[in-house]
Amino acid sequence: MKKSTKLVLGASCVLATALTLSYVDTQNSLLQASSHREAPLISNDPLADNTDLYAFRSPDDTNKVTIIANYVPMELPQGGPNYYSFGTNIRYEIHIENNGTTGDDITYRFTFNKVNQDTTTFFDIRLGQENNKTTYIAEKSVNGGAFTTIVGSGIVPPPNIGPRSISTPVGLNTTYPALVAAAIANATGTGGEKIFCGPIDDPFFADLGGIFDLGQTRAGGTGTNTPRDGVGHKNVHTIALQIPISTLQKNGLAVSSATNILDSRFIIGVWASASRPATRTLNTGGSNPTDAGTYVQVSRIGMPLTNEAIIPIGSKDVWNSRTPYNEIAYHETYFCNPELGLYMDDSQFGTAIPALSALRTQSNSLQAYDFRNGKPGLFPLKGTAAVAGTALDNAAFGNYLLRANSPRSVDLLPIFHTGVPNLKPYQLASGKAGNPLAAGKPFINNFLPLFGDMLRLNMAVPVTQRNDPNFSSEGLLAAAVLGLTNPTYTNINMQFIPNMDGFPNGRRLEDDVTRIELQAVGGVVLAAIGLWYDDYTAGGPNPVTPKLGAVLGYSTGVQYNDTTFKANFPYAQNPWSGYANHSGQ
Repeated sequence: MKKSTKLVLGASCVLATALTLSYVDTQNSLLQASSHREAPLISNDPLADNTDLYAFRSPDDTNKVTIIANYVPMELPQGGPNYYSFGTNIRYEIHIENNGTTGDDITYRFTFNKVNQDTTTFFDIRLGQENNKTTYIAEKSVNGGAFTTIVGSGIVPPPNIGPRSISTPVGLNTTYPALVAAAIANATGTGGEKIFCGPIDDPFFADLGGIFDLGQTRAGGTGTNTPRDGVGHKNVHTIALQIPISTLQKNGLAVSSATNILDSRFIIGVWASASRPATRTLNTGGSNPTDAGTYVQVSRIGMPLTNEAIIPIGSKDVWNSRTPYNEIAYHETYFCNPELGLYMDDSQFGTAIPALSALRTQSNSLQAYDFRNGKPGLFPLKGTAAVAGTALDNAAFGNYLLRANSPRSVDLLPIFHTGVPNLKPYQLASGKAGNPLAAGKPFINNFLPLFGDMLRLNMAVPVTQRNDPNFSSEGLLAAAVLGLTNPTYTNINMQFIPNMDGFPNGRRLEDDVTRIELQAVGGVVLAAIGLWYDDYTAGGPNPVTPKLGAVLGYSTGVQYNDTTFKANFPYAQNPWSGYANHSGQ
């Protein structure tokens, strides 16, 4: 153990430098990691399209968790005269799983209604009146029971059209912050929820134009090659809830009851969906369509990136129709051999996308293990004494995590499909003395014993305050770096490391999920637990090799949102004004 600690500490300067370099470029990007227009059918139904899902402990009220589900992608702030809105005859739902058994334990349902207050004008707002004025009903179901109303007539703020429409007597004669504040509702009942529904700045960020041009990332480019945030200066519609942890915890316990910061009793899974009636009839004479029949799920989201870059186009619509509780089993194979892995392997198509050249999945880790698509990974260890007492033991989860010709079943599959347990080998390499299967430093536990795509959060993990000098958009990867390099954390004890509350343990608004997930496909999580990159010789003095440095220094370009976040609920920033300049972003 002393030898391992010495190796890690000796590497700290190199690794810390690599991490610092990876934060330098803040103006570029790579891959769409949210659900903006992610499947063929839902791309034609934007009002029902999930874009992103977030779940995090509230930084200003740490006894609560905030869940943010966004819909309606790519809203142009100036997109009048009929501005974007929630849809009617759509069930927007946020689903909570907290006990590891199949089926929602808590479901929040939202339905919206719109009225025109002044049909004599084409303006959306005029003389204190609103057209497309939107209200909502919020309902809640617990343990599959009947839905009960918790907000009977919620207010949705209007679009932020411009200063005359919002702030002058010829408009609403108020301010947009005042409209947002008035729209925050306290739910009735015993749950203690706070709710906001309305337009916001889209908190996601990515160079969509570059990545969808066959992966032509433009990090560091100039002129036409300058990276652009594809959702910069665009809005979405959000359903935001702030919920006491005791309401979400399976036994109603407050977070103060947690036995430690990775207490498995406080893990929840979150996913969001939208459903429409099965039948729509178009009517003559300009009247609204008639909807009828049972509701059919048309969109869903749990982990970001799943339906975009994991599920192939022929299965995307099927994916949206399923729930985490009835996913088709073969979907698991997409995590075990992800398509993106082919572009991080020079024996496959690695040279086809030069932008990913820094990300090369381990093919000879510790001179023994190959994690490239279709390769053995750790499967040769299945059923052997080497994995006894670990999560890879057949008596534990070995039959799920160790699969023939499925190398990423050991890391990407649990990250996306079950959560990661606080068991060997899923602990940091600190203290492992060179054996990746040994016990190391705990740093994650968001495992729920069921299989399905959900955003998993351990609510017992403390909050990293946004003004903490160690706060990082790299989320849990930043925590791993600190746990491997910072003398405060390079022991094997369970202790809070800043950013343990970041993605993929939940998802904060600031987390750069695009970059984190690309680094993960590139094998960085394997390296964190001691399965180092190919240019490290097992037993050598320094596992922080150039290949590891390249992965940690990898930049997606656009690494931050194009505006700030609020310090208080709903945290997402007010929507962009249609009157502002958006072409010069």
